[in-house]
Amino acid sequence: MKDKIFITSIDRDRIKKTLDDITRGGVSPSKTVKGLERELRRAVIVDPMGISSDVITMNSRAIIELNGEEETEVLLVYPQDADPANKKLSILSPIGMALIGCKEGSVIECNVPSGKTKIHIKKVVYQPESAGDYHL
Repeated sequence: MKDKIFITSIDRDRIKKTLDDITRGGVSPSKTVKGLERELRRAVIVDPMGISSDVITMNSRAIIELNGEEETEVLLVYPQDADPANKKLSILSPIGMALIGCKEGSVIECNVPSGKTKIHIKKVVYQPESAGDYHL
């Protein structure tokens, strides 16, 4: 069984809207969309003011380690703000989807195009909710 993930009610609503926009007009949901819908269903939904500061929410910055390699700082963003070259990971990317709702210190695995990747969340550097930035 997978560990619980925690998603704020605002993030859930915004992610659902993003997914609805993608599938609008009868487009069949992709594997990625279905995967993110599964993550939303298993998530514990919390009030933005009550989420722990060590949980990755949308627009959070975190230091992660992939497959035991060098640490890197990433920002979890909505698809329109994604910029992999600048470490802005879309919630629709395999790693972005794996990060949402996970806590600092967690080690998780996800499937990427090149195979399985092990992600160690070393530190949540910035989380909008703990900084009082509920509008992000």
